[in-house]
Amino acid sequence: MVYEVHSRPGSAPPEETVAEAAGGENGLGWPLWEVFVRQRRGLHHVHAGSLHAPDAETALRSARDVYTRRVEGVSIWVAPSALITASDPEAAPEWFDPSADKPYRHPTFYDLPDGAGRI
Repeated sequence: MVYEVHSRPGSAPPEETVAEAAGGENGLGWPLWEVFVRQRRGLHHVHAGSLHAPDAETALRSARDVYTRRVEGVSIWVAPSALITASDPEAAPEWFDPSADKPYRHPTFYDLPDGAGRI
């Protein structure tokens, strides 16, 4: 079984960037990789878990072996964990609550005509 990785030229970080981002290393000095799997065509990739690997190719092959053993995926992405930027869960109110005071962003603000059907 052979899997190909399709990406645009220049879309992958340079190997030296990946090596520098090796935060979360295991005892062997391997960086932590986040794994995203797409279950079938048309769906989006979903975070499946994490693993340690020395490089992107090994991470991709390991992700295939660990997270798609029962043929439950059609595409796998791996990304160095240290290169992912995320919001702080403790700061959720300042990130997400400001939209609560804008009722025009919610569909309940608008009246739908009778002939509109289900939207």
